[in-house]
Amino acid sequence: MKLKDIHKLFIKEGIKTDPRGINIVKLDLSKRKEEYDALSGKKKENYDMESLTNPYYDSRILYGDENTEVRTVMVGIDIESQELLLAKQLMNSGIEIDLVIAHHPEGYAYSTFYSVLEMQADILNKQGIPINVAEKIVSQKMKEVQRSVLPQNNERVYDAAKLLGVPLMTAHSVADNHVTAFLQNEINALNPVYLKEIVELLNKYPEYQHASKVGHAPFILNGSDYSRCGKVFVDMTGGTEGPLESFEGLKAAGVGTIISMHLSTRAVKEAEKHYLNVVLAGHISSDNLGLNLLFDKLESEAPEKFEFIECSGFRRFRR
Repeated sequence: MKLKDIHKLFIKEGIKTDPRGINIVKLDLSKRKEEYDALSGKKKENYDMESLTNPYYDSRILYGDENTEVRTVMVGIDIESQELLLAKQLMNSGIEIDLVIAHHPEGYAYSTFYSVLEMQADILNKQGIPINVAEKIVSQKMKEVQRSVLPQNNERVYDAAKLLGVPLMTAHSVADNHVTAFLQNEINALNPVYLKEIVELLNKYPEYQHASKVGHAPFILNGSDYSRCGKVFVDMTGGTEGPLESFEGLKAAGVGTIISMHLSTRAVKEAEKHYLNVVLAGHISSDNLGLNLLFDKLESEAPEKFEFIECSGFRRFRR
């Protein structure tokens, strides 16, 4: 399967599982087209053309010939220069590696990933927060994240891939959409009464079972086993954790429990302030679940079997 076809499949499946819904994704893309059409000169020449068809700035081909035939993939949650050096060493020792896939964005996908946060406004709106409120609080979060990204040396990993001649791509929101949709559907079907039922559900999946073995089991961060769930919101996509200001709106909208990959200390205190139950599923384990669901679709459509080389926290579990 060619590199470009893998990328197209990831974007297509990411859109299908986008928690905003297909109509909002189309609206987002049409807005970008209007913005592009209104540009002229250098601004139009330098416009990110892929963003007109790919709604996820954090899921990109960073380096490599798009026509590269891919049969063996090395996958890691975090891919930096050391993982690329490892890939090159394995290649030099006779192990075939056609492509390296990083979950967390690097290079251009990291420089621009703050734009992905925009999708959080529509996600919050679907939970019951008015869109005008959601847009304003998410806009503040986007500016905060953009400021944190600006001083970073974002080209290091891209440069390493280029110098080593190792094709590299990222699959961030396209995978996070999958874990969000999957767990929300499972929770809706289960309709849990108590928080302990959510933890028991998570522990049925191999990604969370593996995480438990290495000391990262899902757990109740705010609440207790017999705290009643109320309305459950799975919040695992949109670039990073939601803005602190969203917790008050979620409480007002009737959300009782949030299931998240991770939360900052400030976010935990804000959730406690608004009496929200919080279940932390786990960061790397949830990333693994999203990637594995995406890779199951990749393997089902590929004309030949893929070989996966696990590294940097990734573990392949098939369904």
